[in-house]
Amino acid sequence: PLSFSDKKVALLGAFINRFAIGFVVVNMDLPVPFWAKGIIVGLLLSLPDAIITKSYIPILGTGIIGGLLVSFFTK
Repeated sequence: PLSFSDKKVALLGAFINRFAIGFVVVNMDLPVPFWAKGIIVGLLLSLPDAIITKSYIPILGTGIIGGLLVSFFTK
């Protein structure tokens, strides 16, 4: 696990990132199936955090799953 000097700020940043995935998936119109839109948005918005923290699988995994869930429930 990563250590953060300010855990509140780290949690707030993670929350805002996940909120952004849901917001963008719902308000975006791509000519692809709804599930592909969720995967694309979840992956693209999670990639910077994954690169910075070098924690690829958990961050990209939750971003993709979150994008899929949001796109499924809002299709």
